[in-house]
Amino acid sequence: MDETYDVVVMGTGLKECILSGMLSVSGKKVLHLDRNPYYGGESASLTPLDQVFQHFKRPEVQDKYGRGRDWNVDLIPKFLMANGQLVKLLIHTGVTRYLEFKSVEGSYVYKGGKIYKVPADEKEALATSLMGIFEKRRFKNFLQHVQDYNEEDPKTYKGVEPTMVARQLYEKYSLEGSTQDFTGHALALFRNDEYMVKPCVDLIKRCRLYSDSLARYGKSPYLYPLYGLGELPQGFARLSAIYGGTYMLDKPVESIVMEDGHVVGVSSQGETAKCGIVVCDPTYAPERCKKVGQVVRAICILNHPIPNTKDAQSVQIIIPQNQVNRKDDIYVCLVSFTHNVCAKGYYMAIVSTTVETDNPEEELKPGLDLLGPIEEKFVSCVDLLEPTDDGTESKIFISKSYDATTHFETTCEDVLSVFKRITGEEFDFSKVKHTDMEAVE
Repeated sequence: MDETYDVVVMGTGLKECILSGMLSVSGKKVLHLDRNPYYGGESASLTPLDQVFQHFKRPEVQDKYGRGRDWNVDLIPKFLMANGQLVKLLIHTGVTRYLEFKSVEGSYVYKGGKIYKVPADEKEALATSLMGIFEKRRFKNFLQHVQDYNEEDPKTYKGVEPTMVARQLYEKYSLEGSTQDFTGHALALFRNDEYMVKPCVDLIKRCRLYSDSLARYGKSPYLYPLYGLGELPQGFARLSAIYGGTYMLDKPVESIVMEDGHVVGVSSQGETAKCGIVVCDPTYAPERCKKVGQVVRAICILNHPIPNTKDAQSVQIIIPQNQVNRKDDIYVCLVSFTHNVCAKGYYMAIVSTTVETDNPEEELKPGLDLLGPIEEKFVSCVDLLEPTDDGTESKIFISKSYDATTHFETTCEDVLSVFKRITGEEFDFSKVKHTDMEAVE
């Protein structure tokens, strides 16, 4: 370890592994350390099942839920948008060759105490009871406009200037409040209603990303890797290794060595790796982070699919905050034995949200109530941490904690932001070929 590197990365969470891979590919000499004996950090997949019970300080269950080794339990489960940034990163870097994906069967939205499937095609749109017949026509016109809209071409504006706020765009099409809820939260994936008073271009882009992702595989816009998300950090770790990156697990970090206000190395077990840049998750530099909130998550073992989802083996359900008198959405995602993450006949549902009260678990109730009988429930409440500065002075670049969302778009925004701060350049997606994503069932 007593060598000189361009970058030392600490923690093998997904963000750190993606950055390690991207920096290795762009020619940097990378050393990657983790204090844990396993990959994934806070975004690890735990196996066998007894490891999950140990993690949450519960007595072991042996083979009560089938073979323990058949379980790969994500601590922070998220789905990938089929046309989103993470899939583009996977394709661009060639990490897809190490992974196999399955399309998620359905996307649902909560309205008035019930869940409704988000229509995946015109036939479903016509049949849905999510909105009335006249509203369907207005919504169809709205979607058509969104699809044709081009910020660079004023001919496509049709009275919608890019500076117009999202609320005004909805008003232009006379969309009802419940349709606005469903569009902003289940399609555009905003986490709360702050977007309503911001320029509508972001709403337009997000709706288009949803429909472009849906067009790729048909059932829903989401993908999920077989054997769980723990495969993703390992895929990027392999990529980094191919390009000369060095990995050391079970390596406690003693200190980040500073001189004149910027980093010069990282010391561990009496050795020091010299470097000019450090990348890490907030747990490696807590004194350089601030708490901006909390996320509560419940990982639930079920022996049945979620009721009212047509026995789907995988779904996402979004509960828009207005529907349950909250400031932030509640997210539910379900995966199952068909993804090689549970023993046969079992399902794993995860409910998450941003904490707003002194009783975080109670805040999950609208999501938990949708699940039906629950075999086991593991609840965690974690702080959301962000770096107090952008790292350009100290050269210590820290990622943000994982938020409550059940998709990876915010994760990728953070990764690309850190990459730009390190290199001074935007990551170039223009070389991405869309034909490379073949490992999807």
